[in-house]
Amino acid sequence: MVDPLGDVLRLVRLTGGIFLDSQFTAPWCVYTKVRGEDCKPFVAAPTQIIAYHFVVDGTLLVSVEDDAAIEAHGGEIVLLPRNDAHTLASGPGLEPMDARDLIQPALDGGLGRVRHGGGGKVVHLVCGFLAHDQLHNPLIAALPRILKIDIRKGTSRDWVEASVRFAASELIAVGQASSSVVLRLSELLFIEAVRNYSESLGDQEGGWLKGFADRHVGRALALIHSHIGNPWSVESLARGVGLSRSAFIDRFSKLVGMPPIRYLTVWRLQTAKLNLRETQIAIGQLASSVGYESEEAFSRAFKREFGLPPARWRERQAMD
Repeated sequence: MVDPLGDVLRLVRLTGGIFLDSQFTAPWCVYTKVRGEDCKPFVAAPTQIIAYHFVVDGTLLVSVEDDAAIEAHGGEIVLLPRNDAHTLASGPGLEPMDARDLIQPALDGGLGRVRHGGGGKVVHLVCGFLAHDQLHNPLIAALPRILKIDIRKGTSRDWVEASVRFAASELIAVGQASSSVVLRLSELLFIEAVRNYSESLGDQEGGWLKGFADRHVGRALALIHSHIGNPWSVESLARGVGLSRSAFIDRFSKLVGMPPIRYLTVWRLQTAKLNLRETQIAIGQLASSVGYESEEAFSRAFKREFGLPPARWRERQAMD
């Protein structure tokens, strides 16, 4: 069965692990954010981080800045796709403290621990992360700041819940912070959370996630993003997803909000812009890597989109 959303998310090349076992007793309130140093046992210098908290037992509030808090319960997983700083609390109106001040490092290199609170109702969390090496992934950028998945629901809920609880209990018991099983499970849970969110979007909400939920358009998006430098045409993309040219254009435009070649151009130029900002790659090499036959053609397209030729745009970024 074709799973374009899963295919594209797997292209993000995720790695990760679990690094903290936390138990809080009400009242309590902390703010936190996963840092690169938390990931060192698993990956040296992650480019981007997706944070998550598995609520083993209890109920808590999770919020990002001024956004309304969401309530999370035992058996649910809260994900922060862009690793925003966030507050965890037993209830509203409490003054947060820095969670890092509470961490008890593991002497054996296993899980760190937090034991904190006023002695009331208990909340048990296992905290982890997924890291990826893409400077900007538009699909992840399209997600809300917080996603929540209830592992007690869905067709695979028994297996997922048993696996998560087993992994959490084993990791806590033996201090083993990461394994291929935990990584694979984390990937599957993230994909499931994104899929659930995409399916919740209304008919009026087009764009990335709605497109990925469609078998044909999702496959086209996967082809574009995994092989951006290919000399794609409407015809080659339509053949790749098993649709006629006209049916493909209509379907893609309706779901994504623009025709496929316009989308391809936008994505190529956005990718180029990020590489100009974050790397020192030569303009000609960059032009070829994003699918342009010549540096001149790339420069013209870039200037039309962003108002400056790529070399000048890079210079301006360096001065800011």
